[in-house]
Amino acid sequence: MSQAMDSADRPSILIVDDTPENLALMDGLLGDEYDTIVANNGERALKVALSDSIPDLVLLDIEMPGMDGYEVCRRLKAEARTRDVPVIFLTARSQVEDEQKGFKVGAVDYITKPISAPIVLARVRTHLTNKAAADFLKDKNAYLEAEVTRRMRELQVVQDVTIMAMASLAETRDNETGNHIRRTQNYVRALALKLRAQPKFASDLDDATVELLYKSAPLHDIGKVGIPDAILLKPGKLTADEFTIMKTHTTLGRDAIVAAEKLIDAPSTFLRLAREIAHYHQEKWDGSGYPEGLVGEAIPLSARLMALADVYDALISRRVYKPPFAREQAVAIIREGRGRHFDPLIVDAFLTIEAEFHAIAVRYADSEEDLVAKARR
Repeated sequence: MSQAMDSADRPSILIVDDTPENLALMDGLLGDEYDTIVANNGERALKVALSDSIPDLVLLDIEMPGMDGYEVCRRLKAEARTRDVPVIFLTARSQVEDEQKGFKVGAVDYITKPISAPIVLARVRTHLTNKAAADFLKDKNAYLEAEVTRRMRELQVVQDVTIMAMASLAETRDNETGNHIRRTQNYVRALALKLRAQPKFASDLDDATVELLYKSAPLHDIGKVGIPDAILLKPGKLTADEFTIMKTHTTLGRDAIVAAEKLIDAPSTFLRLAREIAHYHQEKWDGSGYPEGLVGEAIPLSARLMALADVYDALISRRVYKPPFAREQAVAIIREGRGRHFDPLIVDAFLTIEAEFHAIAVRYADSEEDLVAKARR
């Protein structure tokens, strides 16, 4: 390299020594190839190193008044901004113990005085080359991590949109509106967050699981895609035979999600929760539900949460075959279902946060236009 090289392209070296002659010697030796900065004590060295222009390498004496070189190196390595700056000790101390201590505090090299100019230059070049390679890899890794994060966000958005599209497909075939999906998934999340305050549920309802419950809840009625319109859209009460067919929406939904699970190489918590919700959200705590008549905690927690959310929303919503129940009446019906239709602890959680349920219902209420549009389909 020549002295004419643009200084912006030249590595910078901080030279630290309390002897002016040594500073002048090293500045003269390195100045043709590098931008050199000098400091005549440890405190000044730290101030320079931690400034806006961090040096690419530090040549550091050990014996200095005040703060010695070992302490300077320790502090440089303790700072995130200078942790990766290579430090070479340049000292008159030649004992093995001194050299060991130098490496222990974080130095990459240890050169004893009197120096050999070619050796110093060679070692400086080597460590600057190593640092440049490490910086390149760090920048590359940072770029790759950012790119992976960006791609993961894109995939997550695609997944979320796909889930909502699938759920909306099911909703368009019956008397529900799209806001039913939004309300029920928010009810489920609110219940889960309240329930996990109890030690019994804390481990099962961590942040990741609650988020997956929120995202999988819209698929609870995906099986209705397979129910004939004559049954699904019937405004009056279903016959026994029709109800038998209607009940199969739970197993149809399960089967659809099982088919999706078979297409991936590893188990998916999201699909497992979606499958549990689709299959078991019509089960009842006392065993009188369907499709399997499960009792109590044999019903997956995800489905027990969905059961209450789904029933509450059905109660407060207007349908072609019924007006909406008053808020107080809906709460009373949920309370009456404690220990029969619903998990008692989930009902208790609901009663505690019923105002939050009401706020969700108001926020995602069906407009008159929604209901008219649905009726015309």
